[in-house]
Amino acid sequence: MRIGVVTFPGSLDDRDAQRAIRLAGATPVALWHGEHDLHGVDALVLPGGFSYGDYLRCGAIASLSPIMAEVIDAANKGMPVLGICNGFQMLTEAHLLEGGLIRNEAGAFICRDQRLRIENTDTAWTNGFTANQEITIPLKNGEGGFIASTDTLARLEGEGRVIARYLDVNPNGSLNEIAGISNARGNVVGLMPHPEHAVEPGFGPDTALAMRSGVDGLAFFTSVIERSLVNA
Repeated sequence: MRIGVVTFPGSLDDRDAQRAIRLAGATPVALWHGEHDLHGVDALVLPGGFSYGDYLRCGAIASLSPIMAEVIDAANKGMPVLGICNGFQMLTEAHLLEGGLIRNEAGAFICRDQRLRIENTDTAWTNGFTANQEITIPLKNGEGGFIASTDTLARLEGEGRVIARYLDVNPNGSLNEIAGISNARGNVVGLMPHPEHAVEPGFGPDTALAMRSGVDGLAFFTSVIERSLVNA
């Protein structure tokens, strides 16, 4: 399986995402924001960072990059797409996911190991987890507070499209402790914490809170590989 990772000006975690994909057993394909070609990949990752310096709004300018027209078209046709942190912001700006992300409630950048509960295991990126599984992966953002209208929030909750929720603390003031959501089809997922930083022992969170010695994030990437094998 070939999974594309799009690099934008200001991306920070694109190479980390590529390594996570490789460790999961797939082939990472580097893609550039200025291209109009996805090079035949089977899935896509929009990585974290500060694309275009977070000017205008986080992810707003990146959502208008040339390659995003191809990303939107592929996502609408069912290709799995994962947006991590800044990538999540891009997905909301591109209207592939509902809601939005705003400045953290505390008004400061937050970097911490964060416990999550996985609440939807039917998506392309979470089917390798068990229902209500608790994991610990890094969180690092300044504008990670999830917001949505009352109707949108009720729809996301009612349709089971909240894929992950913060535990213990709500680090950025997200409505309903939401850490990640999916589209209705389940192929597009946005996640504010960083699974790509918890994919190998010794590098991810390895504390009493972590369930598997720092590799709690790996299942996001193995999930999409397993889904592709099932659908092959």
